[in-house]
Amino acid sequence: MGQPLHQTTGGGGSGGGLTFLLCVCVALLRVPGAAGSALNCHKTCICASNIVSCSKMNLTGVPSPLPSYTVVLDLSYNDISRLRAEWAPDELPKLHNLLLSHNGLHFLSSEAFLNVRQLRYLDLSSNKLRQLEEFIFEALGNLEVLLLYNNHISQIDRTAFSGAGNLQKLYLSQNQVSRFPLELVKDKSRLEKLILLDVSSNKIKALPTADLRELPAWIKNGLYFHNNPLVCGCDLYSLLAHWYIRKLNSALDFKDDYRCFLPAAAAAQTVPKTQVGVFELSTDYMNCSTFKETDREAFLEQTLILDCDTKHKDMSKTWLMPGNAVVSAGGNHTAKVLPDGSLQIGPVRPEDSGNYTCFAVSEAHNETLYVVLSVHNFTMNAGGDSLNTAYTTLVGCLASVVLVLMYLYLTPCRCFCCPDAGKKGGEDSIHSSMLSVTPTHEDPAPKGELNRHVAFIDSKELQGQNGKLNPNGEDDEEDPDEEAGMLGKGRRKKSVAESISSVFSDTPMVV
Repeated sequence: MGQPLHQTTGGGGSGGGLTFLLCVCVALLRVPGAAGSALNCHKTCICASNIVSCSKMNLTGVPSPLPSYTVVLDLSYNDISRLRAEWAPDELPKLHNLLLSHNGLHFLSSEAFLNVRQLRYLDLSSNKLRQLEEFIFEALGNLEVLLLYNNHISQIDRTAFSGAGNLQKLYLSQNQVSRFPLELVKDKSRLEKLILLDVSSNKIKALPTADLRELPAWIKNGLYFHNNPLVCGCDLYSLLAHWYIRKLNSALDFKDDYRCFLPAAAAAQTVPKTQVGVFELSTDYMNCSTFKETDREAFLEQTLILDCDTKHKDMSKTWLMPGNAVVSAGGNHTAKVLPDGSLQIGPVRPEDSGNYTCFAVSEAHNETLYVVLSVHNFTMNAGGDSLNTAYTTLVGCLASVVLVLMYLYLTPCRCFCCPDAGKKGGEDSIHSSMLSVTPTHEDPAPKGELNRHVAFIDSKELQGQNGKLNPNGEDDEEDPDEEAGMLGKGRRKKSVAESISSVFSDTPMVV
C-alpha cells in the first residue's frame, strides 16, 4: 500500500510543479505593472514617464494594449486611416491628451472615445474627415480643446458636440463648411463654456449678423470667420467695425483678412466678383455709414439695464455712478447690481444722467467700460403724445395750404377779368365805395382834398394809350361815372397812373 502511494505522490509532485510554473507565468502576465513594463517601451514608440510618443513610425493602427497610466499619447504623422472602437479595448482613465494629426484619418467610430472619457485635448487636424456625425463627441464630457482644422468637413450634425459641455476652444478652420454653426454659440444646445470658435477659411457666404451682434463680448472676442467668401453688405461692415472699436481680438488681429465679394450691382461698375476689404466699404465701395458707439438714452420712470459687456468671462464687476459714487447693496440709490454684473436703474430720474463706469477684474485681466446715460425730461408715453400732436399740427397746416390754393385758383373769375361786369346795374362793382377810406358823400371841401377814395383802374378805360394813362399828367375829358351815378354821386376824374400794372398793386391809389 505504501509503494503505490509513493509513486502517486511522486507523479503528482511532478505534475504539480508544472502546474505551479504555469500559474506563475499567467499571474505575471496579468499583473498591470508587468504588462506595462513589457509594452511600455517597445520598438515602435518612445516612452518618457507617462508620455507615449509613437509619432512618425509609419503605423497603420494604434499599438495595443497601451499602459493604463498614459497621460499623453502622440500618434501623429502616421497612416492610421480609421479609428475604430477597439483601438482602446481597455479604459485609459488618465489619458488627457490624444494627438492624431496628419494620419489620413477619414473614419471615426461612434464608440471611438468610450474608454477615454477623461480627454481634455484632442487633435484630429490635418486629416481627411468629411463629416461629423450625431453625438460623435458625446462621451467627451471633459474635453476642453478640439482641433479639427485642415480637414474636408462639409457637414456638421447639430448634435455632434452634444455632451461636450466643457469644450472651450473649437478649431474648424480650413474646411468646407458652408453654414455658420450658430447653434454652438446661441441656441439651447450652445456650448456654455465655449470662448473660441474658429470657422475661418471655409465656404461661408452669409452670416447671421443680427444674431452675432447680440452675443456677449466674451464670445465675440474669440469668434473668427475671416477668409470666407462673404457677400459685402453694410450690416457686415457695421458688425466688424463695432468689434474693432471694442478692440475684440477676432477683428483686431485679422483686420486685413476680413474680405468680401461685392454684390452684382456694385461689382458691375468695376470687375465682376470683385473681392474687397470689409473695412473699405464705408468709403470706397458701398458708402456704408461710419460706425460709432452710441450712448444710452432713457425716459423718466423707465427701468433701464446697463450691461458691463467685458471681453472675458467670469470677471468681478464694480459700478461707479456719476460723481464716482460706488453702487453698493445698502445704498439709497435707484441703481443696483444684478447677479450677472449688469446695472439696473429704475425708476429713472433726471439726476440719473451722467457717466457710469464698470470696473471688471479677474486674476489675469482688468477691463474698464464707460456708459454715458442721457435722461429725457418726459416719460416715454408723453413723448409719443408729443409726436402725435406734432403730426396732427403738420397735417392741419398742409390742409390749410391746400384750401388756400383751391380758393385762389379754383374759384369763379373775378369781376375785373369780366368785360361786361361793370355794365350790370344791379351788381356791385369792384370800384364801389365799399373800398373807400373816406366818406362817399359830397363834402363842402374842395374835391382835391376831401373827395378821395381807393379805386382800381379798369383796363377797358385805357384803350388807345398802350396801357398808360396820360403821360403828360393832364386831366382827360370828364366822362360820367356810371357807378357814381348809381350811388347818387356826381362826376369824378380819371386817375393818372404810370402803368396798368397798378391794378394789381398792393398800395391803394388815391384819386
